[in-house]
Amino acid sequence: MVRVSYLRSYLPAEGLPTYAPVTRPAGESWRGDRLFLWSEQDTDDAFSATWQGREYACPRHFRLRKLEGLLAFNNAFPEAGLIPQKYVVDAGAQLENLRNSDPLMRSYILTSPWHVPIRWFAAFLHEEREFIEGASGVSIRYRTSMPEAQQRVERAISIVSDVGFDPGVVGQLRSLASWLDEFPSNAMLELDYGSVTELFSEGDLILDESAADVAASLLALEQGDLERAADFYQIIMRRWGRAQSLAFSN
Repeated sequence: MVRVSYLRSYLPAEGLPTYAPVTRPAGESWRGDRLFLWSEQDTDDAFSATWQGREYACPRHFRLRKLEGLLAFNNAFPEAGLIPQKYVVDAGAQLENLRNSDPLMRSYILTSPWHVPIRWFAAFLHEEREFIEGASGVSIRYRTSMPEAQQRVERAISIVSDVGFDPGVVGQLRSLASWLDEFPSNAMLELDYGSVTELFSEGDLILDESAADVAASLLALEQGDLERAADFYQIIMRRWGRAQSLAFSN
């Protein structure tokens, strides 16, 4: 089974239509067709959360996310011809119709197979880390306000751009920032390790300080201390290298 982590944006529940609660965790069973492989239910529901005394909801919009994923995959490998053009065109038309049908129709969830992308940690502080009881034991979750997340990611973009990082690295951060900018200032952002925690022991998870290490690496870059920045980056890569390699091997 593919292990998956999630980055979710939640809106205050009182400002949203009434959604059915998510009744089954993703990952119970896998289904597929000629284009997609999925484990979630194809229903119109939402994750719910209570944060800082307020109720929040994260609409799942599963069909929308499937279509966006297909088009993103096709755009990532345009010369490979892995997806017939007629399916690409049809997916684009379906996606446009979905977005036109509802002003709230957007992807509130980003997923990552086998690992947590390092860039996601730039949106959070170490102090926002929470240990929670997941489906298979201890798991990790971060939550923060959307304005804080947006400011932190923009700062990370500024730092890595000034240092002269590879355009691919900067581009990934800019893509994250663009997604975050779709949400209002009263939104909440959540990073959920999800089933990726199954790749680590409980001791490894307790010692996981990825957000702190990313913040320390960025601070060192900002101060011009490239050696110290590299040291913290190596810590992060040692923690996530094996899990990340699974993503590429699959």
